[in-house]
Amino acid sequence: MDSVAPPSELVSAEGRNRKAVLCQRCGSRVLQPGTALFSRRQLFLPSMRKKAALADGGSPDGDLLQEHWLVDDMFTFENVGFTKDVGNVKFLVCADCEVGPLGWHCLDDKNSFYVALERVSHE
Repeated sequence: MDSVAPPSELVSAEGRNRKAVLCQRCGSRVLQPGTALFSRRQLFLPSMRKKAALADGGSPDGDLLQEHWLVDDMFTFENVGFTKDVGNVKFLVCADCEVGPLGWHCLDDKNSFYVALERVSHE
């Protein structure tokens, strides 16, 4: 685990998101302030594209991302969609414009939904 401090303008003293989390493309609200915990976990996310292109499975280009918002209940989200299963993973996409993946959910762990800080904006 990295010892680098989380970005203080985004993460509260309690480790939660200070600002609302928004889709970078359309500005749709994904999470309300204070609803997710900052988490460091190395996860591979395919390059950003439309939902239909994500679900076809191939071996996409992508990024190994470290900083995420961790949500423990899918009903915490204001606005998020899920791809079809890709192995034992579902990718999180914006429910309005369907661009993604914004995050990652492993079907083996029903209470962990990760939203990559690099894939969203904050307000």
